[in-house]
Amino acid sequence: MNTLPPLARVPLLVLGLASLVTGVLAGLARVGVSVPDFGAMQAGSHAALMIGAFFGTVISLERAVALGGLWPYLGPALAGGGGVLLLLGGPLVVAQSLLLFASGVLVAGSLVVTRRQLAPFTVMLAVGAACWLTGNLVWIASGNLHAAVPFWLAFLVLTVAGERLELTRFLPARPAAAPSFVVVSGVILAGALIASFGTSASGTDTLGLTLFAAGLLALAIWLLVFDIARHTAGQHGLTRFIGICLLTGYVWLGAGAIAGLAGGFAPGHALHDTAMHAIALGFVFAMVFGHAAIIFPAVLKVKIPYHPFFYVPLALLHLSLALRVFGGVSADPADGLALRQWGALANAATLAIFIATMIASVIRGARQPAARSTRRRMK
Repeated sequence: MNTLPPLARVPLLVLGLASLVTGVLAGLARVGVSVPDFGAMQAGSHAALMIGAFFGTVISLERAVALGGLWPYLGPALAGGGGVLLLLGGPLVVAQSLLLFASGVLVAGSLVVTRRQLAPFTVMLAVGAACWLTGNLVWIASGNLHAAVPFWLAFLVLTVAGERLELTRFLPARPAAAPSFVVVSGVILAGALIASFGTSASGTDTLGLTLFAAGLLALAIWLLVFDIARHTAGQHGLTRFIGICLLTGYVWLGAGAIAGLAGGFAPGHALHDTAMHAIALGFVFAMVFGHAAIIFPAVLKVKIPYHPFFYVPLALLHLSLALRVFGGVSADPADGLALRQWGALANAATLAIFIATMIASVIRGARQPAARSTRRRMK
């Protein structure tokens, strides 16, 4: 089957990374950190850049590689292009349309996967893609980015949950796992639906946000109880590292959900920063850190050999996020803002260290065959 060569996939990943960099700068600007003008100008588009343009590109690219063929790569190209248009300050409606079409391609690809293999996890991956599409529609129709956020978060959370659901088949059968997962997912979707189509001034519904947070908390508990990570964390090497990434990410998902139950998902709430970043950073990026050594070799056909240094960016992620959370719950507004700013700066530095670690690992992986070949010649 004709497909896009690995080298030709690199520009698509670069488009996503451009949105990541701009999104990080926009996030820093939101907490009052001085950043270059192009980042500060996108402070209001922070969520769209991070979720739609960056994660939308990466997830669509991973799905395109799995599907094969050429048309699925239209998804990451559109998502990356939409992100670039956002960061360049282009027409908003055009950027929104590109992200909308990108999510449509991901939904189409997910339905193809479901048709090839009808299973609970493939259905959940399709539902996650549909959440991204729905969130984009809400954003365009309402003109309110905050109204789209519940569905965008559901896109990330349910995509991760769907991928983890696949691996539960390697565990002894537990009758309660599948039915409880369906119920939990239903609560999340119901909460996102009510919240996004609410009629409050902010464009979100308090009852819906509470229900959404309750569903996320239930999912965090489900993952801690039923996911295979509890077993893999006791292994060695990369397997152990992935397990620890997952378990710590589930804890952050629960923490973000608890903050959401206290009202943190509502824009302007004192716990908004805590709720959003406990999930988007603590949970989602812990998943990225854990699976990068598997996903990027599959996408780019490079080797990323495991090294214990992988724990450094993971530890920094949790420590920097904890600093940010302490700022969010501080009784003194000035001290709280300072802690959030330092935490946000440390978050940005952590992501830079993680990317540098992956690049160094790719270089190390490329050198290993050459070193083995040299040793064989010397013998």
